[in-house]
Amino acid sequence: MTIRVVMAGATGWVGKALIPSIVAQEDMALAGAVSRSAAGQDAGTVTGGQAVGVAVSATLAEALAAPSGVVVDYTKPGAVKEHALLAVSSGRNMVIGTSGLGAGDYAEIDAAARANGVGVLAAGNFSITATLLKRFALMAAKYVPDVEVVDYASAKKPDAPSGTARELAEALAETRKPSTARPVAEVSGVPGTRGAAVGAGEGVQVHAIRLPSFILSCEALFGLPDERLTIRHDAGSSAAPYVAGTLLAIRRVGEFKGLVRGLDALME
Repeated sequence: MTIRVVMAGATGWVGKALIPSIVAQEDMALAGAVSRSAAGQDAGTVTGGQAVGVAVSATLAEALAAPSGVVVDYTKPGAVKEHALLAVSSGRNMVIGTSGLGAGDYAEIDAAARANGVGVLAAGNFSITATLLKRFALMAAKYVPDVEVVDYASAKKPDAPSGTARELAEALAETRKPSTARPVAEVSGVPGTRGAAVGAGEGVQVHAIRLPSFILSCEALFGLPDERLTIRHDAGSSAAPYVAGTLLAIRRVGEFKGLVRGLDALME
């Protein structure tokens, strides 16, 4: 069975790498592409390849006029929620690679997906090695209660923390035992320099750094008396690492109903 895919964010960093990969898959077909800046052009040529006979739409609503099964979103934080709700209300499964959504947003998308009988897979990072960062960090959190997350990204990144760091911190908050660190409310000086608590309960402190030369890096810092453990992932300048994970999600998102967070949920 061929999976017909709509790519929202066709001319973005990841979209340009995904479209030729989707076209190359024997079990997938590109059904639509969305990019306001490239509307009307062929989706293959605007991503640096050969024409594929699919015109880029200015909006997702226009792209959904053609039959499709899965919508992939790599757009912007301000657009992704609207896209997700539109896609699931139209009966499409959804793969979300865009960051910037919070717990309340995910709950709303989950409810809409369940009501419409479709699946949504949202991940802060579709890289296999970034997914392993999360898995190894969760293993460590069972033994080391004190952990903080440091999130590095480019100076121009519009959201903080990144989806990678946010997803990691939320998962760690559900796994780790109570921290032994002094509560932020008891810190003198400038308490905001201790970062922001992300996740349920007391949360996990996350520190977002935005500087030129970073693409995306994330590290989990664990501490015990007289020893430390750092688990870190660094992304390079290519979007290639995100392609394999996204293709996996496209193939598997139709297997469940409602929203699932994290590529690790599909890895085994």
